[in-house]
Amino acid sequence: MAAQGLNGARERLVVIGNGMAGCRAVEEILARDATRYAITIFGAEPRVNYNRIMLSPVLAGEKAFEDIIINTQEWYDANGITLVSGDAVVSIDRATCTVTSASGRVEAYDRLLIATGSEPFIIPVPGKDLEGVVAFRDLDDVDKMLAAADKGGDAVVIGGGLLGLEAAHGLSLRGMKVTVIHLMPTLMERQLDEAAGFLLKSELERRGQTILTGADTAEIIGEGGKVAGVRLKDGREIAASIVVMAVGIRPSTALAKSAGLTVERGIVVDDHMVTSDPAILSVGECVQHRGTCYGLVAPLWDMCRSLAEGATGGEAPYSGSVTSTKLKVSGIDLFSAGDFSGGEGCEDIVMRDAARGIYKRVVVKDNRLIGAVLYGDTADGSWYFDLLKREEDISDIREALIFGQAFAQGGGALADPNAAVAALSDDAEICGCNGVTKGKVVDTILGGACSLDMVRSQCKASASCGSCTGLVESLLALTLGDEVKSGPKTMCKCTSFSHDDVRRQIVEKELKAIPAVMQALTWKTPDGCASCRPALNYYLLCAWPGEYVDDQKSRFVNERMHANIQKDGTYSVVPRMWGGVTTPNELRAIADAADKYEARLVKVTGGQRIDLFGIKKEDLPAIWADLNAAGMVSGHAYGKSLRTVKTCVGSEWCRFGTQDSTGLGIKTEQMTWGSWMPHKFKIAVSGCPRNCAEATIKDFGVICVDSGYELHVGGNGGIHLRGTDLLCKVETESQALDMCAAFIQLYREQAWYLERTAPWIERVGLDYVKAQLLDDPEAVSRLAARFRYSQQFMQDDPWARRAAGEDAELHQHLAEFRPFPKPRLLENAQ
Repeated sequence: MAAQGLNGARERLVVIGNGMAGCRAVEEILARDATRYAITIFGAEPRVNYNRIMLSPVLAGEKAFEDIIINTQEWYDANGITLVSGDAVVSIDRATCTVTSASGRVEAYDRLLIATGSEPFIIPVPGKDLEGVVAFRDLDDVDKMLAAADKGGDAVVIGGGLLGLEAAHGLSLRGMKVTVIHLMPTLMERQLDEAAGFLLKSELERRGQTILTGADTAEIIGEGGKVAGVRLKDGREIAASIVVMAVGIRPSTALAKSAGLTVERGIVVDDHMVTSDPAILSVGECVQHRGTCYGLVAPLWDMCRSLAEGATGGEAPYSGSVTSTKLKVSGIDLFSAGDFSGGEGCEDIVMRDAARGIYKRVVVKDNRLIGAVLYGDTADGSWYFDLLKREEDISDIREALIFGQAFAQGGGALADPNAAVAALSDDAEICGCNGVTKGKVVDTILGGACSLDMVRSQCKASASCGSCTGLVESLLALTLGDEVKSGPKTMCKCTSFSHDDVRRQIVEKELKAIPAVMQALTWKTPDGCASCRPALNYYLLCAWPGEYVDDQKSRFVNERMHANIQKDGTYSVVPRMWGGVTTPNELRAIADAADKYEARLVKVTGGQRIDLFGIKKEDLPAIWADLNAAGMVSGHAYGKSLRTVKTCVGSEWCRFGTQDSTGLGIKTEQMTWGSWMPHKFKIAVSGCPRNCAEATIKDFGVICVDSGYELHVGGNGGIHLRGTDLLCKVETESQALDMCAAFIQLYREQAWYLERTAPWIERVGLDYVKAQLLDDPEAVSRLAARFRYSQQFMQDDPWARRAAGEDAELHQHLAEFRPFPKPRLLENAQ
């Protein structure tokens, strides 16, 4: 159709439906051709467009309506859109190309877009029309539930699907006694198999809800025209002052049907989202495409992109969607994708970890992943979904498939999350709430969005429920490295507190255990996650040295193993060499260990040490014992801690050397080794300004000069090179050592976990660091004293403890050092 309407004016696009699909379609059209249409949007609700997915947090009190608005009135105004809110369209006249609203307003169109969404299914039982029976589809429904919750009493939720369980969770948090009635024997049976459904039911019951599965509603009981309870077909009666109907949805098609459009289960559309009338488009939950109606968000976004292409002269036909569901029901992580019903030719691989409340099941057919169900740990959901969509042959990773992406690609349980995100394809979905792919997020970042807030504002990824925040942050780190702009942000999705808030509360409230922190600060997830647990473990270790007991379970896999896992599943072992200095005895011990444990590579590292590669997991305690017997301790090459102190030979040997850089380097390393920090930490001491030890790209660098020592901080030799900033100049070795200890302690006490010194200094400013260390004459001595006190408890070689059998955690988890388990050892689902 031509870009101009009658009399050369813009084409008139009328949109019926001010919801997520209708407005998203308009956004996509505007992004392609902002001047093509004069747009009018009719909405039945008297408000702007908001995110219906986020109604549950509003009910639970976690968000306000203002927090879930997608398009403000300013957006409509800025794009010249006429919004007619609170005035639903009641008829379409295809002959005159007009629509009429409830108020009698008549609007002409050149193109019409129907985005009426879906409507709740109300089971036809006696009492369904009583006052107090509500659905859960819009903000008005939430307001009714909040009004009922204010009065207290009992609530019954009919329907154990996602919406029903979210309604039950919200009402429970509001103080009501909640009973969930579900017809099927398994909760969320469309998304979960029987085992995962049982775990979910058990957890919800543990939280105080009553869950009745296999229960059929016979009647809603009333008194004086109001709800009083629910009677089941088996005779049981449950008291209720409010009944929430959440048994399902169906496409809203009445308007389209009355206009004579082809309607089956939904409004029938072609691959360009065109209905049986070429002038009328339709999108969202109200449509039926190739026989399928979709009730999830991701397919709607795909439809909107295809619709916008066609409406602006492009060509991007919609071919249907493979769907996944990543949900957070009452703070419980769930993921489901594909076909998990099994059948002939299908293989089930199942993993259960009852202690951690984790259940994983993947279904494989013809060496292809066809389905997955994850309960309790959904970190690998995007990866499984990517494999499923691409129909990738999984033969090579079959044995490690159930353990997730990190193991399948040679990593470990708490391996670098950035690597996992890097491996996702560009069309992998990052943000399910807003339908944003990895490629879109990366394009947004490359287009100038250099912080989480900027990404959220520009492409909406992570702007809704926040469960994908970690993925977006990983993409920021992968794309920009140290150029990512940091700001106050929550530690993770488990809490609303920032890193700084948590650190302050730990000290002020004298919290000395991870569960105590989570309870005092009202953690949303009872056991935390792989992001916050390592951070809390470090913050407690830093705040209470000698009192807090390090929680090995909250450490990344390399720190638990005290070795670096490699991509083939073996490990590399790095003994410490003080200041890069070694002896013939140490070299003999390393050579003997390399032979004995069949190290496949022996390499000198950039930190002047020797790395033994290819060590089997089960051999780690033995090789540590052998190296320890030769007087060598762990080099902590795996840790968020001091890694190395690199030196040159200095004045003792070099004709240019001004000071004994080797000696100072050894003293510095002996003072600082074993110290846990927010991130890895590297030191170097160069004997003269020629800087052979590369001190100006280290976290702390010393340049020896004739008159003393120049001290530098905040260097980084990674992907994005950052030279150090000059902190100060001192005259003596002891002053240099004290300033090093003080700077490390300041960094340890104030940086965020996983924040290196370079971004930390750029965040707080070099002037701030100097003020903390130099303005108060006693500051250095106080900080250095705290550091040295902490070191009394940290300089305890983990290799020695584990090799000697003094590590209680090792005794409890000996299986951690057994060979990699094969899936055939796992439980096979029947």
